[in-house]
Amino acid sequence: MNLLEVKGVRRSFGGLVAVDQVSFEVSAGQIKAIIGPNGAGKTTLFNVISGVLKPDAGEIRFKGRPIHGLRPYRIARSGVSRTFQNPSLFLQMSVLENVMVGRHRLSRYEFGGCGLRWPGQAREERAIEEAARGQLERVGLADCAMRSAGSLAFGQRRMVELARALATEPELLLLDEPASGLNTREKDDLGDLMLRIRGDGITLLLVEHDMSLVMSLADEVLVLHNGMPIASGTPAEVQNDPKVISIYLGGEFQHVAAGQES
Repeated sequence: MNLLEVKGVRRSFGGLVAVDQVSFEVSAGQIKAIIGPNGAGKTTLFNVISGVLKPDAGEIRFKGRPIHGLRPYRIARSGVSRTFQNPSLFLQMSVLENVMVGRHRLSRYEFGGCGLRWPGQAREERAIEEAARGQLERVGLADCAMRSAGSLAFGQRRMVELARALATEPELLLLDEPASGLNTREKDDLGDLMLRIRGDGITLLLVEHDMSLVMSLADEVLVLHNGMPIASGTPAEVQNDPKVISIYLGGEFQHVAAGQES
């Protein structure tokens, strides 16, 4: 079953076409990667899928229902969550509070109910906190729960944002360059975590520049260049695609392929 279907999506900014005629599917349970050089349109595509931007053309369906043009909160409520290239956190709030924000779509009590302390609101708040602590345990940051988010190192901030995205209980998780800024050990831990997340029944779609991570984790890879898809297939198929090698991966790609064959 295709969980996500993207058909003929186009997005421009004035005279610049950032994404042009992009079509692909993501099956339930997959890890699918989107790769390409800077300026290929990867983050713009994520922004369109998650509702940050509206497409100029094309359609996006999640579980068979159109979501293109919906506001981000409605897409999140449908079961799609995401992280960003640069971690977007409330730096003055605690780590725990940042993750609790991710439970908002699942809460019953809005601002008025919280202010008036309606019956059941306190119980729900405790459940939200417990669920948030569980996600921090999941990403290895349980000991940092009461620290301010602004006091954390960059790699830890990425994990807080991931925990917050997981707190929404998504069916599809979009990860925008999750390995950026991480050291080798952190990247290894991230890879293990992503496999565990997939094992928990969450489908992953990621944009990533780290080819070793992509080729070791992804079931399928979509390659973008100048906003257009130029190749798609398994990691092995993409590794050996002449267009991919000649256009932008070059030596790095050859090194990864050679390393996997040894």
